[in-house]
Amino acid sequence: MTSTDLRPRSAGGAPPIRLAARLSGIRGSAIRDLLTLTARDDVLSLAGGLPAADLMPRERIAEAAERALASPTAVQYSETAGLGRLREVVAAHETGRTGRPVGPADVVVTSGSQQALDLLARALLDPGDPVAVEDPVYVGALQVLQAAGADVHPVPLDGEGMRVDVLAARLAAGFRPRLVHTVSSFHNPRGVTLGQERRRDLAGLAERYGFLVVEDDPYGLLAFDGDPPRPVAAHGDHVVRLGSASKVLAPSLRVGWLVAPPVLAAAVERLKQSTDLCGSSLTQMITAELLADEEWFAGHVVGVRRENRGRAAALTAAVDAEFGPAVTRSTPSGGMFCWLEFADGTDTAALLPRALEQGVGFVPGGAFSVDAPVDGGALRSAARLCFATYPPDLLREAVRRLARASRRPDS
Repeated sequence: MTSTDLRPRSAGGAPPIRLAARLSGIRGSAIRDLLTLTARDDVLSLAGGLPAADLMPRERIAEAAERALASPTAVQYSETAGLGRLREVVAAHETGRTGRPVGPADVVVTSGSQQALDLLARALLDPGDPVAVEDPVYVGALQVLQAAGADVHPVPLDGEGMRVDVLAARLAAGFRPRLVHTVSSFHNPRGVTLGQERRRDLAGLAERYGFLVVEDDPYGLLAFDGDPPRPVAAHGDHVVRLGSASKVLAPSLRVGWLVAPPVLAAAVERLKQSTDLCGSSLTQMITAELLADEEWFAGHVVGVRRENRGRAAALTAAVDAEFGPAVTRSTPSGGMFCWLEFADGTDTAALLPRALEQGVGFVPGGAFSVDAPVDGGALRSAARLCFATYPPDLLREAVRRLARASRRPDS
C-alpha cells in the first residue's frame, strides 16, 4: 500500500506528511471547486444546489432560536442520536410520508444528510464491496462510496429515473450489491423522478436479493404540483431513508437525519460518537419547533414550491429562447435542477471558463459521470443548472450570459 505526500521533503530533511492511501481513490468535487470560482460578485452562479436565501424563514428561525435559548440545554451537549424531541418529530413526519410506522429509535440526527450517508457507508461497507448508483450520479454519494473503498457500479437513468429493469437483469446475472443508492425524487443532477412502479420494483428487488436501498430524499417535498412522490420506503423494509432540513428550511441549520431499522441506527450512532459526539442542540431545537408546527411548515413549503415553479419556468423559457434546438433540456417538475444537453457536442468543461468570463457559472455534465471523470464520457456535452437560487430576472440574465459564452469560438 502506498501513501500520498502532502508536501516535498524540506531542505532541512524533515520527513513529509503522508496521507492515507484511501484518499487517492476519492475524486474531488467539481461543485465544491466551482463554489469558490463563482463566489465573485460579478458571477451569477447556477452551479451550486443553493436554495434561495430570500425564501428562507429567517424571522421564524430567529423566533425559535430565542425560545430555544431560554433553555440551558440549548447551549449544552446533546444525545449522540439527536434530541429526543426532534427524533419524535422526524419519526412522525416519516410515518406520514411512508405510511409505515417509524419510531424515534429508528432515527439518527446528523450534520446534514451527507454525514448520514457517510456514517451509513462506514457501518455497512468493507473495501471492495459492490454498490450500485445512478449514472449520472450525485457527486456527494460517489465521494462517500469511494472513501469507503466500494466497488461502484453505475446504473443508467431515463425520464422515469433509475433503469430498475437494467438493475434487475444484472441481479439475475449474479450481481450482488451491498446497497443501491438513489436520489429518487427530482434527481440531482438530472431532475427526473423515479416512477411509482419502479419504486415498487426496486423495493421488491431489495427484499429478494437482500441489499439495502439508500433513498436519498432532500427534494421530495419540493414537488411543484400535487402531493410529494410516495417514497420507495413505502414499499418495503429494506430501505434506509435520508432526509434534510437544508432545502426546506436553511442549510446553515446543518440538520439531517437517517431512518433505518434500530440495529442499523444503533450502529450509526456508535460511529457518530467517534466522529463528533453530538450535533448542535440549538439548531436541533429550532428545527424541531419548525417541523412540529405542521400548519406553519406546510404553508412555508407551499410558498417555496410556488416560487420555485416560477423560477424553473423562467429559466427553461430563457433556455428555449436563447438556444432553441441547439439544446435539449429537462422539464423540471420539482426540486432545484434543470439538465441541458448540447446537440452539437459542445464540450461543457471547455465552455465553463468562457462562461465564467461572461459572468455565469454551471456544472459540466462530466462532473457527474461515474466511469469517465476526465473527459466526461457521454456526459461531456451536458450541464446542470440550478434554478432555485435567483429570482426570474436574474435567471434570464444568467442564461443570456451562457448563450453569449456558447457562441464564442474556442481560443
